[in-house]
Amino acid sequence: MISIGGKPPPTLITATGLDSSSLPKLGFVIASAPSGGSVINLRSRGSLRIKAVEGSRRISLKGKVDDSNDESTNGHAGRNFSQLSTIGSSTNIKWHECSVGKIDRQNLLKQKGCVIWITGLSSSGKSSVACALSQSLHRMGKLSYVLDGDNVRHGLNHDLGFKAEDRAENIRRVGEVAKLFADAGVICIASLISPYRRDRDACRALLPDGDFIEVFMDVPLQVCEARDPKGLYKLARAGKIKGFTGIDDPYEPPLNCEIVLEYKIGGGASPCEMAEKVLSFLEKKGYLHA
Repeated sequence: MISIGGKPPPTLITATGLDSSSLPKLGFVIASAPSGGSVINLRSRGSLRIKAVEGSRRISLKGKVDDSNDESTNGHAGRNFSQLSTIGSSTNIKWHECSVGKIDRQNLLKQKGCVIWITGLSSSGKSSVACALSQSLHRMGKLSYVLDGDNVRHGLNHDLGFKAEDRAENIRRVGEVAKLFADAGVICIASLISPYRRDRDACRALLPDGDFIEVFMDVPLQVCEARDPKGLYKLARAGKIKGFTGIDDPYEPPLNCEIVLEYKIGGGASPCEMAEKVLSFLEKKGYLHA
């Protein structure tokens, strides 16, 4: 390219992935830039317009700045390299903020988003309490959603088994989804055995303080085994199911949960009565109002 006024010519950068043979023929017009430099506008009979500014590696396609080769933005237009992140296997990513935030959504719903995490042995009544709680909230005009342990394995987590590492990933995924529900202003009710304390604590750490409400179904193993509506304890005792929580895999009860729903000998509270206890907690903590 020719020099302009004895100065080095501006550098033209072609975008990665563009086939130069497919581009329309270009002509250029020289004009002065406000900074005293020169601007070359390359125009064609087609729709592509490129502008190169002297002393800059930035090019403009149809009026939009393209920093695809600008080292300061690492190929992300208008972004500072320091703002990019690497999360797990995802590289060069940046969180995008929206003008509508959590508070706006909560004001719309007239409630506060949170996660109610119901944990306990199989057959302890987790799903029954979760559904009873959701029904009560619905009658009050409050929006909730239940993430049931069996239900999520029908879709989101259908690729996971019951080995320790699969169980950890199962809980991690549910925790991330529950966090999104809470951020949407929804009262999310997660109902899972979630036997390992570290996994539940990791889910708690995803949310702001106070927004993770752990509910422990404190029901003895012998009571759960006597109920056994799906016949899983019987299969586990017969050795047909391996790694079954409470039989040949441990359950780690919470140490500092927000709510304990305890089984009482001679007839415990019904799921609806247990749900009322959770509702009282939500009311006291202000989650039923924006």
